[in-house]
Amino acid sequence: MDRIKKTVLLAMMSAVALALSFLESQIPTFIAIPGVKLGLANIAVIFVLYKLGAKEAFAVSFVRLIAVFLLFGGVMPLIYSIAGALLSLCVMLILKGLPTFSEIGVSVAGGVAHNIAQVLVAVFLLDSSAIFLYLPALLLSGTVAGVVIGIISAILVKRVKIKTL
Repeated sequence: MDRIKKTVLLAMMSAVALALSFLESQIPTFIAIPGVKLGLANIAVIFVLYKLGAKEAFAVSFVRLIAVFLLFGGVMPLIYSIAGALLSLCVMLILKGLPTFSEIGVSVAGGVAHNIAQVLVAVFLLDSSAIFLYLPALLLSGTVAGVVIGIISAILVKRVKIKTL
């Protein structure tokens, strides 16, 4: 794939991730657990991870994080998001290389890792280990969301073809 096509594809996937983040922010939370989200933007990140590679997935993830910060967020959500995204992407990259993990397993592990990173940051910033009590609910929600996002991502990875030169 030539450089211009790849750049355009990455820009489009960053825009998709940003749009999915915005869409998710408009969905009312029906669960009584604050901060629980599906992580719809990870559909774009996982797609790029499988179709283009790790460096490109990191780029899409961080372009989205910065865009969300500039358009909608504050510094604290950015800190939590960066920590979650970094650990999640690292875990997903490692597991993607193992033959026993499908897109669904990679997505679940990424969702769980994201929640663990955010809890660790909260414990550090708030100087309270009581926040660990929140972890079981987040691990459950990260697993469920990871399955949903993983199924969607697996379908897209299988069905969407990217032409190369």
